[in-house]
Amino acid sequence: MKMSQHVEHYIAIKRSLGYKYEDQEQMLMNFALFAEGQGDRFAQTDRMIEWASKAPSVHRSREWLRTVRALAVSLHAEDNRHEIPPRTVFGSGRRPRPTPHLITVSQIERLMEAARSLPPVASITPYTFRCMIGLIATTGLRVSEAVALRLTDLTRDGLVIRETKFRKSRLLPIHRSTRKALKEYLSLRARIGGPDRHLFVLSTGEAPDTATVARAFLKVARQTGLRGAPGQRGPRLHDLRHNFAVRSLEQCGNDRNAVRRHMLALSTYLGHACISDTYWYLEATPALLRKVAQATERAQMGRDSR
Repeated sequence: MKMSQHVEHYIAIKRSLGYKYEDQEQMLMNFALFAEGQGDRFAQTDRMIEWASKAPSVHRSREWLRTVRALAVSLHAEDNRHEIPPRTVFGSGRRPRPTPHLITVSQIERLMEAARSLPPVASITPYTFRCMIGLIATTGLRVSEAVALRLTDLTRDGLVIRETKFRKSRLLPIHRSTRKALKEYLSLRARIGGPDRHLFVLSTGEAPDTATVARAFLKVARQTGLRGAPGQRGPRLHDLRHNFAVRSLEQCGNDRNAVRRHMLALSTYLGHACISDTYWYLEATPALLRKVAQATERAQMGRDSR
């Protein structure tokens, strides 16, 4: 079997398990063409490392090797003539997960107001960005989920989020104020937005992509003083999702049981594949972590005094 056939079979398995595997498919097919050009029928360690070393940066080399190594592990399980390269040829590359920039309600309002000045003026575009910022901030949606929304996804029971990052669909209940804002946007969209089926559209009549929304957010973040010049750290569009999760958990106060109950609901609401991804938000806010720790200490002292 040719290497490209191995790759096609492997990707079919991954997708049957719920993974989209779009970027990885391109990587692996590029590797397959490289390996076949050398006459390889089996995955070879030296060839995988040679291919990964051609990436434009060390970080990308690690990513390429990690992706092709996962393929090699799967192939080796069926035929040990396939070799598995070491994990750390290009270094471990483990970077700490970035701490979210927490954004206040007034700052979100400033961002939304600034979005109204985005070009082209007198078009649907600035209103689209304004509404998207507000929706992501109040629901914790991924930006990819927001841009993929269709007009029919706004239902009486909430927003239907279809086959997202892990090919799972979910129903998102929304607050009446969020529904009101969406209806106001849709009223304007019906007049100047065009016939596209997506909920959010630009002046072109088409839905924005995630990169376009991210660039618009950076522009208004700098305009409002929340970010500095390019290259300086500051709030990102994805921080609106982080912000929603952290502020939601803070409502639990120092009640550990409430945090535990809320964590499961929040994990489902956010569309996380694993609840451990949601527990990370406990580390994202020192105030919440301190409250939980203090409650734990008090409970422990109470048991010790009995």
